[in-house]
Amino acid sequence: MEHYGLQTAAGHLTVSAESKEPYAVEQLAQLHADAEQVIARYPQKRSALLPLLHLVQSVDGYVTGRGIDFCAEVLDLSRAEVSGVATFYTQYKRHPNGEYTVGVCTNTLCAIMGGDEIWDSVSEHLGIGHDETTEDGKVTLERIECNAACDYAPVVMANWEFFDNQTPESTNQLVDDLREGNPVRPTRGPDTVCTFKQMSRVLAGFHDGLADQGVGAGPASLRGLEVAHENGWEAPRAERRDDRPAAAEQPGTTAAASTDDATGAEPAKAEVPAKGAAEPTTGEAHSSATKPGSDEATETTPTKADDAKADDGSKGGKDGDAAPAQPSTVQAEAEPATLFDDGSTTAEAEPRGDAPLTGTPASPASQGPTVQTGGEAPAGFVTSSYGDGTVTPLTDGSGPEGWEIKGNSRSMLFHTPKSPSYSRTRAEVWFRDEDAARAAGFTNALDRKNAKNGKDAQ
Repeated sequence: MEHYGLQTAAGHLTVSAESKEPYAVEQLAQLHADAEQVIARYPQKRSALLPLLHLVQSVDGYVTGRGIDFCAEVLDLSRAEVSGVATFYTQYKRHPNGEYTVGVCTNTLCAIMGGDEIWDSVSEHLGIGHDETTEDGKVTLERIECNAACDYAPVVMANWEFFDNQTPESTNQLVDDLREGNPVRPTRGPDTVCTFKQMSRVLAGFHDGLADQGVGAGPASLRGLEVAHENGWEAPRAERRDDRPAAAEQPGTTAAASTDDATGAEPAKAEVPAKGAAEPTTGEAHSSATKPGSDEATETTPTKADDAKADDGSKGGKDGDAAPAQPSTVQAEAEPATLFDDGSTTAEAEPRGDAPLTGTPASPASQGPTVQTGGEAPAGFVTSSYGDGTVTPLTDGSGPEGWEIKGNSRSMLFHTPKSPSYSRTRAEVWFRDEDAARAAGFTNALDRKNAKNGKDAQ
């Protein structure tokens, strides 16, 4: 057992010196080549840590000291960061693992159906306990919380392939066949059981071509679906509430913002939820602790997608992007919400025009539609309810030619072409000039940025 790592009764590991020896030149070159393929799938390379740990196991049979060093080096992480992940997940082994990991489920249903009896039998049969390996290095035995196959309880897995409806006798025969090299066929999935190293390479993202072999879902898994079909049962369909607009009627949708090409009809006017109605879900969720207009809400962390938009000079999202969020229609009745650092409230950010200042924006239920006195929108745009000289954007978030001021209603700022992250701002309302933006209650993002930098410098 010394070859398979030294463990105390508490499970703490003393890593062998061999675990820290450098990789051979050929091994290291292949690891780097494989790692490049894995890292290329992620926008940030540190996100590739999980598959790279599986890649290390596919070479060493467990997460070795040199494997930790390798992952830390290629991902620009510390050894502590890599070790913290490797010791958190049970699929990563910190001591040599057997050629086959046999997991016996002893969670509720499997236990009731005989899982505990199977565990006691196979543990005695092999002479090992949980996370221990036979002397020949063939089988590592694990007590599993759930194999996610309750419809076939009790279930045993060998390198994560299913063996359903097991008994103590069938499980003992399974481990004997694995140790002797006899052909073993899972109940479902591929026709054979791969080794632990081969399985680790698949989990690292290198397919073995066996994904479509065998049955994926057996009769027990599909029985409920068959009964539903036999009886003509269907899942209940959600009904749209009468007081909420259909998707095509909601602000920000293509149908609400453009003319019907086939009929030449005018675009449907977007319905605005009545005052006090539930606020529609928009874009990214904000923490209740983040006050709109605060520094935290002013700028968002740019992504690579954002960088692409900035590089190509676009003023908003590309075709196919989700429609930008519309301004909120809900304000607290008891106490106006504070939008700005100077303490001003939503009453100072209400729409201009002929509508009475009693809502943001004016709702048909309480005031009638907002009437604009100026700022006629270009073709394909809808005049914004924020007031004169404004329009709402197209579904890609872009503004019309010549409208170079755009506001982010989630933080109540407006951005000029010189403002920070101008090209990355998801615009929700466009202004002809700064006066129109300020009149609508927005503040200048550039001024806010300069003021913050000046304060930090002090």
